[in-house]
Amino acid sequence: MARAARPGSIAYVLHSHDWSESSLILDLFTREHGRVVAVAKGAKRPYSQLRPVLMPFQRLVLGFGAKKSDEAEVWLLRQAEWAGGPAWPGGAALLPGFYLNELLMRLMVRHDPHPELFDAYAQTLQAMADPALLQAALRAFEMILLRQLGFLPDLSVQTVNGEPVQSGSNYEFHPDLGVVQARWAGEPGSGPVVLAGSTLQAIEACLCQRFTRGPDGVSRTAVPSLMAACMPALSELKNLLRTHIHYHLGSQPLRTRQLMMELPQP
Repeated sequence: MARAARPGSIAYVLHSHDWSESSLILDLFTREHGRVVAVAKGAKRPYSQLRPVLMPFQRLVLGFGAKKSDEAEVWLLRQAEWAGGPAWPGGAALLPGFYLNELLMRLMVRHDPHPELFDAYAQTLQAMADPALLQAALRAFEMILLRQLGFLPDLSVQTVNGEPVQSGSNYEFHPDLGVVQARWAGEPGSGPVVLAGSTLQAIEACLCQRFTRGPDGVSRTAVPSLMAACMPALSELKNLLRTHIHYHLGSQPLRTRQLMMELPQP
């Protein structure tokens, strides 16, 4: 059951659309309350204090008004301030950033807090600013998202029989069967995507790391170490995770992924 938010909620804007001539409906990702839908009245007016603040990928401090009941689906946004930190450069990471936002909106239910996922999202945005780290950051976040939502099994054991994954063996990963030992006997490269057991072990070790906050208040997440674990198998992980995500999304494809496929490659 949703609870009324208090002033000072840390959040990111995932998406916004017009509501009347002067207001916006916002899909927000908050650390304390998870996904929240809120109305920002008057945010489109030229002199609104909300207008220049409610931008995607910027860490915000939000204040909400009282709601009429705990069952209210849409909250009232009263105030919004920039929470500090460097401006997100965007560039080549802009469309992938919107891809992350669409994943959160499609896979997360409302009012289900995931503070560790929130911290991972914030750190992933920082990592994506470096073009050399973009793909590794995307793969790391996809896996953290799937694990936090209960969609990613333990990668250090075979899902069906519970036997440990061996570093010297190869494995397949299927949305319905989980981790299974590689069985393809045909031509190399023409069968299922295969990952080395050592890669699966390294990824699982990173996913098991605890999310903590240091004395400076900065969140320590699994993102950096998980990115390093993904580096040896970025192409394989991209294909595996794409299949796994689509399995849980259902028949409706991601708009951002379609757009990325349609854009000419440099």
